[in-house]
Amino acid sequence: MNEPGQQRTRAVGVRDVAALAGVSRQTVSRVLNDNPEVADGTRERVMAAMAELGYRVNNAARALGTRRSRTLGVLASNAQQYGPSRSIAAIEASARAAGYWVSAAFAEAGDADAVVAAVDHLISQGVEGIVVVAPHARTLDALDALRIDVPIVTLHSSGRGARGLSVDQAAGARLATAALADAGHTRIAHLAGPADWLEAEARAEGFSAETAARGWEPGPVIAGDWSAASGYAATAAVIESGVTAVFSANDQMALGLLGGLHEAGRSVPGDVSVVGFDDIPDAAFYWPRLTTIRQDFTELARRAVAALIAGPDAAASALLPVAPVLILRDSVAPPPPQPR
Repeated sequence: MNEPGQQRTRAVGVRDVAALAGVSRQTVSRVLNDNPEVADGTRERVMAAMAELGYRVNNAARALGTRRSRTLGVLASNAQQYGPSRSIAAIEASARAAGYWVSAAFAEAGDADAVVAAVDHLISQGVEGIVVVAPHARTLDALDALRIDVPIVTLHSSGRGARGLSVDQAAGARLATAALADAGHTRIAHLAGPADWLEAEARAEGFSAETAARGWEPGPVIAGDWSAASGYAATAAVIESGVTAVFSANDQMALGLLGGLHEAGRSVPGDVSVVGFDDIPDAAFYWPRLTTIRQDFTELARRAVAALIAGPDAAASALLPVAPVLILRDSVAPPPPQPR
């Protein structure tokens, strides 16, 4: 029971908003559902009444009447890696700016049953579209076997499929390799990401394409796994190969390589130049400060959300690759003089 002098509180409803704004409940509902026929002055009065009363929209209730949840789904795997994690955060921000919420589900890339279960979960939430943060071909293969009745966009898939959206990974790799070549290096190694990642494959292809375009024999490719530890472990192979420069497929592996080269008595960039990929926030504070390729995850997310909201009517330009940018810092210099 309520204490003496206390009044029972209840949630503010559409009726309260309508009374304060001096409109009908139907008009409030039209404002909530973004009906374009509501006059601007009326819309402003209703919105002001909502703010004054602290009215909160019940998306579940609205979805029952409008078949619109104003919620987008995110299906992700390997969300702990920098690119996917930054993309998920950027998707949430872009969706919120467009008046949508995000419901997320996670699945192991190699587990087709988990991918199916995650999609089923999102569909049961009434999402209006799904962004699949899919860096692995295995995730996309599982999705290809499903019938999904809402718009879908895949990120980090290197543009695979009709609805694939990504930063142009091959172009970024070519920028990185060209930065080393333009500094005078002709013996360049590639520290590659895991073979089952689509972006690692695209970056390796870009490295090979740039060296081939310059008429050079392909440089050595050293396998890594995205971690700084694998970059550190690659140090011996880099030194034994005799290269004067390395394009690392991500900044974390570049960090490990910088540490390994320093321990081995090799100067960066005096003896070996290094370029990374991603431009993680720490890259500007490595020693030396790392030259790298920046990916615009905010723009990638904005395009993904816009494409989902537009649905089948999304312009083809919305799915064009996002251009990468070379960030020049201190880890690249001309190769050391060769002994005569």
